[in-house]
Amino acid sequence: MPKKDRTADAAKEKEKDLEKWMARFQVRLVMQPGVDRAIVLQAVKEVTARCAETGEHPRTAFGDPDTYAVQTGARLVPADRAARVRRHDSAVGTLGSALKRVGEIAGL
Repeated sequence: MPKKDRTADAAKEKEKDLEKWMARFQVRLVMQPGVDRAIVLQAVKEVTARCAETGEHPRTAFGDPDTYAVQTGARLVPADRAARVRRHDSAVGTLGSALKRVGEIAGL
């Protein structure tokens, strides 16, 4: 295989790995309590800018995308907003469990 082809293949593989890291980061970030579209966009912009500035891969600069997403959510979401979302999610989960139980008892 000519050197040019190997270089092109390596570049494609690097780009694919970068896309996978960013996708995983965004999915995990959006799962954090209180994270909205604006926070995801801000976080992606920060990661992209840092990597463009330094030439580093995000895994090198920030580590595991799941761990960094949790840290980023904690850093960017105000604590009171995250707590409010957690309470809401807990209440919705409790109600869903109760409705499921009623359905089981009623034979629905």
